[in-house]
Order: sequence, then structure tokens, then C-alpha cells
Amino acid sequence: MKLTTKGRYAVTAMMDLALHAKIDCVSLVDVSERQTISLSYLEQLFRNLKKAGLVNSVRGAKGGYMLAKADKDISLADILVAADEQINLACGGSACSDETPCLTHGLWVNLSQQFYQFLNSKSLNDLVKSRDVQTMATMQDVTQIGNIPVHISNDTENDYV
Repeated sequence: MKLTTKGRYAVTAMMDLALHAKIDCVSLVDVSERQTISLSYLEQLFRNLKKAGLVNSVRGAKGGYMLAKADKDISLADILVAADEQINLACGGSACSDETPCLTHGLWVNLSQQFYQFLNSKSLNDLVKSRDVQTMATMQDVTQIGNIPVHISNDTENDYV
């Protein structure tokens, strides 16, 4: 399985929302600027995320988006499924299907299930509370506020998941 831009951007935007929506609603313009994702692309993604019940929108001058549930109750699988990302590692060749499986079909189906279970076990909260994400979010916010160049050294391994 190759995670598409749609899936990566959906997870990134939801992480941004989880980091910033605890204070107030978050505008897609702000997410777009912080994460360098096209505003029109975010609008399409957020339609799907709202339809899936993962975000709520608020209209008006102070409007924007916020999480529809606690970040600990939103899994990465929820986000990827809402973004219409395929979490399927099956071979998918023309000669292979559930009805007429190839020799390794069971392996790929099992791997797909394991992968889905892994994504389903990781919440948005698990990601946003990691040190690497917190450091990057702080750098983005400081840079956005005053265009202040910031360098934070990270001598340890990545601790995303």
C-alpha cells in the first residue's frame, strides 16, 4: 500500500487541528499556511472529514473547524477511511480476487488486517503529544507569529509512534 497525498494531508491537517483547536476554532487558511497545503485541497478533505463526523464547522468571523470528538477518540484509521484512503495491501492483480485468490492472497489480506489494526490503535492524541510533533508545532507557531528563525536541535530518535 502506498499512502497517497490525500491520506497524508488528512492526517497532517487533523493533527494541526488537534494542536490548535483546544484554544479556538481553526480556520483552514491557518492550517494551509502552517502546513503548506493548498486551501482548496483542504476544503475538499474537510468536507469528507465533516461527513465522517470527525470535525465540526462553525460559521462566522471567528469560525473555522474543531474536532467533533476528543482527539483520543479519533484513530488514524478513522482519518484515512474518511479521506477515502484505501487501507488494503491485497495484491489486486487482474487474476486475483476474494473469489479467485492467488497463491499469496491470504498473506496480503492478513497483512491488511494487521495494518488496519495498527492504525486503529493509534489515536490522534498519541501523535500530537509526541515530543517531535510538539517541537515542530512550536517552531511553526513561532515562525508564523513573527517570522523568527528558530533552530531546535533534536539528538534523539523519532518518537512518533
